[in-house]
Amino acid sequence: MNQDFSPSIDPPGEPDPDACCFVYSESRLLVKTTGAAPELPSLREVASQGIDLSHPLFLGRCRGRACYAVPSTPPSEALPGAEFRELRTLFSRLADPWYDIALRGLHLAGWDGACRFCSRCRAPLNARRDIRAKECPECGRLEFPRISPAVIMLVEKDDTLLLARSPRFRSEMWSVLAGFVEPGESLEDAVHREVLEETGIAVKDVAYFGSQPWPFPDSLMIGFTARCASGEIRIDGDEICEAGWFRADNLPPIPGRLSIARRLIDSFIDKHSAAPSS
Repeated sequence: MNQDFSPSIDPPGEPDPDACCFVYSESRLLVKTTGAAPELPSLREVASQGIDLSHPLFLGRCRGRACYAVPSTPPSEALPGAEFRELRTLFSRLADPWYDIALRGLHLAGWDGACRFCSRCRAPLNARRDIRAKECPECGRLEFPRISPAVIMLVEKDDTLLLARSPRFRSEMWSVLAGFVEPGESLEDAVHREVLEETGIAVKDVAYFGSQPWPFPDSLMIGFTARCASGEIRIDGDEICEAGWFRADNLPPIPGRLSIARRLIDSFIDKHSAAPSS
């Protein structure tokens, strides 16, 4: 948890013009481009660009500054000194702790825009002021931000790890296996099922590794390590188009350092005393 940021729900009266503003167009974030590194604009600066600020979503405070998320659409003309950039590309370029807050804001802005009516009776929802939720004034149903849990796992066999390639990946990129958790399923059960379904490999010694919010659009990635128990690789042909066992010194192209997938792979590399791939 970042100690500089204090999440909150109830905004402090009228928004401060100097508050930090996270403006999103789908998964792109508005940043100022006049300096050496991308920076976040203030509410005042966003208002000067003609962007609608009628429904800012309060996120909390960071280093004394209020933070707001604002969904938007790209303007028809270029913005002077600012532009929308894909949030993934701002990793390591947007200074800490602002990138983590940007991920939170993207998730909440997406939920706030999509969750407007009660899923039971279809009445318009009202935002609660005490918890991050919306309440139906007709039937009392509470709607919370959607979080879709997914497991992601590093599977080892002796001095090799299991990597696979999906038809959805950019050309030639390989990664560890991952999949969504099904209703009534434990996280460990999901690890066993996903690996077996996608590659035909049975695993053992499943252990928790770490987690990562992934708001594209609303996932929580829960990482595990496991060892091969039995089986030969047999890809499903749907989610996976190629899979194989790789040594630390002979890896194919792998994900960038933003994702927990890379953290899992790097832990394997470190364990086997090899230099991380770029």
